[in-house]
Amino acid sequence: MIKRQRITKLLALAACIVTDKAAAFTSTSTCPRSTITSTAPSSIPLYSSFDRGYDTPINIEETAHRDIQSLEEWAYNYGIQRAEGFQLASFDANGVAGSEVYAMANQDLPAGTPVVYVPEGLILSSDKAMAELRSHDMDHAEKILTSVNADSELRYYYLMVKILVEYEKGTESPWFPWLNSLPRYYTNAASMTPFCCLCLPSLMRKLTVKERGNMARLSVSSIKLIPFLNEDTKYDVDLCNWVYQVVYTRSFETADGDLRIVPMGDMFNHGSDYTEIEPSYDEEGNYCAYTSYDVPAGSPLRISYGDPTNPSFLFARYGFLDDMTPSTFCKIIPAHINKDMEELGYAENKMLFYKTGDVSPEVWDNLLYQHLSSTNIRDRRALMEAHKGEDHEAKQMLHERYYPDTSMALMQHIDGFIEQLDKLSAKTEGRSIEEHPRLPLIWKHNQFVRDTFMTVRSKNFGY
Repeated sequence: MIKRQRITKLLALAACIVTDKAAAFTSTSTCPRSTITSTAPSSIPLYSSFDRGYDTPINIEETAHRDIQSLEEWAYNYGIQRAEGFQLASFDANGVAGSEVYAMANQDLPAGTPVVYVPEGLILSSDKAMAELRSHDMDHAEKILTSVNADSELRYYYLMVKILVEYEKGTESPWFPWLNSLPRYYTNAASMTPFCCLCLPSLMRKLTVKERGNMARLSVSSIKLIPFLNEDTKYDVDLCNWVYQVVYTRSFETADGDLRIVPMGDMFNHGSDYTEIEPSYDEEGNYCAYTSYDVPAGSPLRISYGDPTNPSFLFARYGFLDDMTPSTFCKIIPAHINKDMEELGYAENKMLFYKTGDVSPEVWDNLLYQHLSSTNIRDRRALMEAHKGEDHEAKQMLHERYYPDTSMALMQHIDGFIEQLDKLSAKTEGRSIEEHPRLPLIWKHNQFVRDTFMTVRSKNFGY
């Protein structure tokens, strides 16, 4: 077993190219000690990005080709090591050949197998971007962010600026092959048209407006004040929006609050039922990904993008419908949510309707609380006392006493929401898919929610 080469001066570009096909590494970190054989893509000659001779800048049009072959060559040359069972696969989507790319296992991978190793120098980081780019020259741009209440997005913003800087370098950027492999077409909330928003139910519409507003705040209005970017870059709305999508869909927060984008590590899709990959970082900041169980050949290699009980957020942020999720938010949204309701579990990841037809206890608790708030304040106090004192018997007695009222409220909510979804679906009829290409996915999302509500209604009310 050969000790892995340390890529400490990667940004010196060609001077750090790794060419030893037999290279392997031994982890010297808190990651389990394992070995990966660095495998070159079959039938592909090695090259330096300087020698590639690209003639055009990155094409960010939605139908542009994703250059995965050059990504794999670049990854091999720059010290990204992969298990022999790791493979990038693709399928056609949205009328673009090979536009969806993901990681999978092409052979059995035992639990604890090291799958991907990425040197720290290749990882794009908000901490590193801010250390490199933040100066007094950025004061005016940051003031714009403050004026539009976007201070909390500063880490994402500097990652965006870093990518814009590398984009401007073209083939001179060490990240060019990675940038040219990224998706151009997105189906998330930030990519939707105003009409798309009108076809979404209330919570999803709220999330969409929030995502679109956030993209607008971080786009040209502040970027145009960055002195070291070219004028063409500063005012290119499509480019700024594409960079926003790259950062918000491919970066993940670490335990210390850094945001990191890991080339090749960003090819793992989301898993809701279980995940095959456990990502980690060693003491030097290198990325290490290991299998979390015995993964059979042909399986996707997935990580978690977020709470699987909140498919609306995953759709809004990442643009996919997680139909493997066991539940969805019940869509009960009171005009005001107080501390008592939060104490009873009012939260989007707790107020759940399950695909089995079950209703989470938090839904029943909050329905009872809302009913008692307008009918019997004494019993409302008794409910809260029983809940805080964990007096389950007293709490159950209140639920049984008022079940006719809470069940009626639940049934009316379900019927009203199904009616709303039917009206939203009707809006999409006859609309041009070319003009609004995200409409089929929106319809599928609405149908998923409708099916879940129908199952809950059938199990609880028999129709």
